[in-house]
Amino acid sequence: MNLSFSAILRALVLFLLAGLAEIGGGYLVWQWLRESKALWIGLVGGAVLILYGVIPTLQTESAFGRVYAAYGGIFVVLSILWGMVFDGWRPDRFDIIGAAFALIGVSIIMWGRLLFR
Repeated sequence: MNLSFSAILRALVLFLLAGLAEIGGGYLVWQWLRESKALWIGLVGGAVLILYGVIPTLQTESAFGRVYAAYGGIFVVLSILWGMVFDGWRPDRFDIIGAAFALIGVSIIMWGRLLFR
């Protein structure tokens, strides 16, 4: 795996897109089932969740476990941001500290072995 700026940026963009697809699709299904929204909202959510399943396969890293482990940290941060934007939820300092550790974990998992040879 190349550790160029463009490679890191590509990985982060793909993680961001995957996170938005997973959280957005899940949110639409939630709205359909929990908030009694229209069936079509749930169907769109399901389609977006299928897209979420495809996006991580575009990563250049070949190890499935590594990609999904690192993605988990991005998911944590995006979930906090989604809650803030769409639900008006405000994270406390422990949420912020945990998210920062998650991002550190992402960096170590994806690029640590290349940075610290």
